[in-house]
Amino acid sequence: MRGGRHRGRCGPGYSRRVPSREDQVELLEERQRDLEEELADIADLLGRLKDEPAPAATT
Repeated sequence: MRGGRHRGRCGPGYSRRVPSREDQVELLEERQRDLEEELADIADLLGRLKDEPAPAATT
């Protein structure tokens, strides 16, 4: 196959299924929780960086 691209089946016993609405909701809610945690971590880090005195520049 050219370029390593594969079309069709993934192999024996594999089938692609479309996730159900409930599965999609569950995956999206999990992703949202992960993003909210990451956002809280970023806000915490920004707060600590703003509160710390800037290090003296060395040349």
